[in-house]
Amino acid sequence: MKEQGRKAIATNRKARHNYTILETYEAGVALVGTEVKSLREGKASLVDAFATIDDGEVWLRGLHIPEYGHGSWTNHAPRRSRKLLLHRREIDKLTGKTKESSLTLVPLSMYFADGKVKVELALARGKQDYDKRQDLARRTAEREVTRELGRRIKGMR
Repeated sequence: MKEQGRKAIATNRKARHNYTILETYEAGVALVGTEVKSLREGKASLVDAFATIDDGEVWLRGLHIPEYGHGSWTNHAPRRSRKLLLHRREIDKLTGKTKESSLTLVPLSMYFADGKVKVELALARGKQDYDKRQDLARRTAEREVTRELGRRIKGMR
């Protein structure tokens, strides 16, 4: 029976705080067998991960997939670089955008889509400290407004 749907493995929650997301892409990942088995156990960390474009290929670096517990000498290196699978025109577009401006490629999440490991890759611009504070203030204000509206609807005031 083939696996259906989308099952989350890992998310990079800091990415949306540290970067302004401009575009997102879905990319496949070239993995070895023990990496997939380790991912099926739900073990992965995107904390220090980033993507680079070298010689027309996109590589995911800093992704930590721990060694598979039941693996033998065939086990993988936990922090090795992994190739991302994208269409040629997407790679060309990303190459142009990362070269021309100060944009970076950040993985947002990793998941199983119909049994295959996929990474949600974002073209992002780094936020300054004042941008982060503005976002935090805006979210707090929105939260207060919705809370107050809820109170008024319920007739508490």
